[in-house]
Amino acid sequence: MYAALGVHKCMPHSHGSQGCCSFHRMYLTRHFKEPAIASSSSFTEGASVFGGGSNLKTSAKNIFDIYKPDIIAVHTTCLSETIGDDIGSIIQDIDIPEGKYMVHTNTPSYVGSHVTGFTNMVSGFIKYLSVKSAVKNGKLAVFPGFVNPGDMREMKRILNYLKVPFTMLPDTSGVCDAPMTGSYEMYPKGGTKIEDIKKLGECELSLALGEMTSEESANELKRKCGVPYKALPLPIGIEATDEFVMQLSRFSSTEVPYDLEEERGQLVDIMLDAHPYYHNKSVAIYGDPDTVLGIAAFALELGMVPKYLVTGTPGIIFEQKAKELFSKYGVENYIAKAAGDLFELHQWIKNDPVDLLIGGTHGKYIARAENIPLVRAGFPIIDRYVHSYLPIVGYKGAIRLVELILNAIMDKQDAECNEEDMEMVM
Repeated sequence: MYAALGVHKCMPHSHGSQGCCSFHRMYLTRHFKEPAIASSSSFTEGASVFGGGSNLKTSAKNIFDIYKPDIIAVHTTCLSETIGDDIGSIIQDIDIPEGKYMVHTNTPSYVGSHVTGFTNMVSGFIKYLSVKSAVKNGKLAVFPGFVNPGDMREMKRILNYLKVPFTMLPDTSGVCDAPMTGSYEMYPKGGTKIEDIKKLGECELSLALGEMTSEESANELKRKCGVPYKALPLPIGIEATDEFVMQLSRFSSTEVPYDLEEERGQLVDIMLDAHPYYHNKSVAIYGDPDTVLGIAAFALELGMVPKYLVTGTPGIIFEQKAKELFSKYGVENYIAKAAGDLFELHQWIKNDPVDLLIGGTHGKYIARAENIPLVRAGFPIIDRYVHSYLPIVGYKGAIRLVELILNAIMDKQDAECNEEDMEMVM
């Protein structure tokens, strides 16, 4: 659903019961504080027994007639997957209006996680729309991963600094952070244009940011259209952002502008200034795999000790990447677990506490129970505001992360120190 919202004038469509659609819309709406549009095939007992083909056909007609999207992006649910609906064949039997499109992907909730579904939907757009071409347009295809619109804006700012012509898929900036205009717009101005998705096959190269989220989509573009790709970690922290910037510099044959060098220098200066407060502090990080690894890498750059890394997305790649990261910094005592959960994380913390938690809203119960400061980063954050507008990627995003980490640690120190130890200047 989130991936589909990143395509201009696209209606995400949940092929299953109304409850599945409502649950996903609820989480996106609570995280972004924006209305997340989506439609549903509205399965009842009949569709569950005889299949949801007629529901999807009726839905498509109603959606195109009433809501007038340019494209409908169908994702499956547990129910439609369990009964075995062949969505591709059903779509071929639908009378799609001239100039309109339907695409689909398979996203049963019992496979992988929401990150897996995001990847599959992005790949679905490529499978249906992207066209192989012998003529190249000099562009870079950018797959940003499962990040906030504020992160996508920051990535685009850096791309523009380095004069890189690009197409980003998906692009939720201008959709999930659309401005208040005084009137409701079902389809805001943002999102990747359908014509640009079609022309992804004309790109010179694609960049997959966040290997576990974006590489499969970049690989799909390579398989279908022959576009080579490079996979990089999410540009969180100094080294990963350096790698991103230098890749763009090589692609565009453009010198890194002073403005970016200045931002990097400011980040290093801040890290040095505040070093005594976060040095050697232990931290538990949880959330989506690429985000967790990116924040862990930055924590290591800061001189912190990531003790526990947990993601709900199964797969050995996460644990392999974590092992490589910790080996690079000579850290041996850590736990990194894919397909873990916060109950398990809480047990580890009870046995061996940490100084800081970094992750989404659900960790607040651990933070409260164990009196540990919590820095909210990643997805979902449903008990705070503004976070989706502000990046954690790039040098600017790293500066913000340092501020959040420092404030959490120093606020705790202020709150708990003895009266005679209260410092005006810290």
